[in-house]
Amino acid sequence: MSTATKFAATAAILAVVGVGGWLGGRIAVERVVHDYILENPEILPQAMDELRRREAAKALGGVRQAVETPFPGAVLGNPNGKVTLVEFSDYACGYCRQSLPDVAQLIAKNPDLRIVVRELPIIGPQSPEAARMALAAAEQGKYAQFHDAMYKAGQVDAPTIAAVAKAIGLDLDRARRIAASPTVEAEIGRNLEMAQRLGFSGTPSWIAGDRLIPGAVGFDSLSEAVKAM
Repeated sequence: MSTATKFAATAAILAVVGVGGWLGGRIAVERVVHDYILENPEILPQAMDELRRREAAKALGGVRQAVETPFPGAVLGNPNGKVTLVEFSDYACGYCRQSLPDVAQLIAKNPDLRIVVRELPIIGPQSPEAARMALAAAEQGKYAQFHDAMYKAGQVDAPTIAAVAKAIGLDLDRARRIAASPTVEAEIGRNLEMAQRLGFSGTPSWIAGDRLIPGAVGFDSLSEAVKAM
């Protein structure tokens, strides 16, 4: 039976049973739907994708503007880009480090892409210190340099954080003041709250339009998500 025939049959059943035959009509409709799904199982992944999209859109309700508004300077790619991808990351996260080439490739292939990075220091004991210094680098217009150099350093500890900050030319005294400021502390607190609200429990985690994407999913999946926005 074709799709059109299935739906025509469903409509006919409802018209015949009316309100008084609601229960019998419901059983008949459920049988039609059951048979259709068995004959067309390929619709299940599509249905699940749509369900996830709707749940993500609901979770994002009320926080989308906040989550897509970066801490000043904490952006990769085109800061004025019209397409926004959000990444929650932690410098102690090996999967975030693994995703670095994917992000670079995304930026290279999408000149209108703005990647808002939200520092989510939840993995290592030195993660918060690295996150605070990253935001201090953003305040000096050197976020991307710190971001890449910190991941490439391969270690997250106080000497490495200081060495990376010095290597990219930060004013260290100013950076330390900003890193310890209430503004930076509030930003990290907001990121933690947003991640919890969105159901993110690890890094990297991504937001692409109405899609919430946990994990290091690779370039192809991220590129597909960006194109769908």
